[in-house]
Amino acid sequence: MNIHEYQAKALLRQYGAPVSDGRVVMKADEAKAAAGELDGPLWVVKAQIHAGGRGKGHFKEKEAGEKGGVRLAKSVEEAEELTRQMLGRTLVTHQTGEAGKQVNRIYIEDGSDIERELYLALLVDRGSSRISFVASTEGGMDIEEVAASTPEKIVSFSVDPATGLSDFHGRRVAFALGLKGAQVKQCVQLVKNLYRLFLEKDMEMLEINPLIVMKDGNLKCLDAKMGFDNNALYRQPDVLALRDETEEDPKELAASKFDLNYIALDGEIGCMVNGAGLAMATMDIIKLFGAEPANFLDVGGGATKEKVTEAFKIITSDPNVKGILVNIFGGIMRCDIIAEGIIAAVKEVGLQVPLVVRLEGTNVELGKQIIRDSGLNVIPADDLSDAAQKIVKAVKG
Repeated sequence: MNIHEYQAKALLRQYGAPVSDGRVVMKADEAKAAAGELDGPLWVVKAQIHAGGRGKGHFKEKEAGEKGGVRLAKSVEEAEELTRQMLGRTLVTHQTGEAGKQVNRIYIEDGSDIERELYLALLVDRGSSRISFVASTEGGMDIEEVAASTPEKIVSFSVDPATGLSDFHGRRVAFALGLKGAQVKQCVQLVKNLYRLFLEKDMEMLEINPLIVMKDGNLKCLDAKMGFDNNALYRQPDVLALRDETEEDPKELAASKFDLNYIALDGEIGCMVNGAGLAMATMDIIKLFGAEPANFLDVGGGATKEKVTEAFKIITSDPNVKGILVNIFGGIMRCDIIAEGIIAAVKEVGLQVPLVVRLEGTNVELGKQIIRDSGLNVIPADDLSDAAQKIVKAVKG
């Protein structure tokens, strides 16, 4: 789960990390009063969406002007006007794709005198099962671009959970960022605060980009992105309360309410599979035969008829889906339950695209019989390769 910048900065402030003072507004009429509560004389007006590259982005609507989603104002009146221009508009960045995201919140904060822009992040290293730090002197840029063109400018290391974090790690970050004097001490304390925040809030990623050195020599977290482990949200009610469902894919949101593992993709063949490994193999074989999967969807080993029905509805709600492949291995999940769910879903939402079903395992013959007796126009398949070829052929003609 991701949160907005202003929410991330509130958490940083709770843990003693230096951030600018700011106010969030959801109505343009609130902007002037919000900006008036800040010191000025420079205000930064920021569109709040769950995507990076806001400053370099553009709005689809002409009313929003030609500038990006991060703008400078020299008066409270200008801050109000910029807020009015951006609220309710669709911001397009390299991370949102051409569809963009609607701006429903604006964050107005005090401007900062920037001397240098740096990069600092914490993330879970799946390879080592440890928390890793990533630091670079090239802040304010796309870190992917830095990694590709000048990888030597990125320093990364992990923290051994047996020994935990020490001042040494903070100094290592400071030296990697080229900090000197009192800045080193500030960096050591910042690293401690960020590490504690990361652990206590069950984060997956914490990115400070840029971490700035101001002209007075002090450090400040100028922007922040945070991602949290969905599996740990049950013990983080304060974090869960920050969830903005308008920023999430409606299909993925619906799937989460039924404990379905769903990720929307850009292809044309919808997939419903039980088991993450089998789902990955199904997507791979679809690509092998010349098509693209429209989603990853794992209904799980203990899915009910209702969950299968909801999964089918989610797949068919995607306008890009031109065909559906159901690939079920009945171990814990019984094939007859899947068959009943498919029939119930088709009767409820209709079937406008080709459907290929491959069943194998527990109660497979019963499942096949249920589908045959339903009268549905379903294309049966004997194995995974056969199923993939049939759905690709049906979609591609």
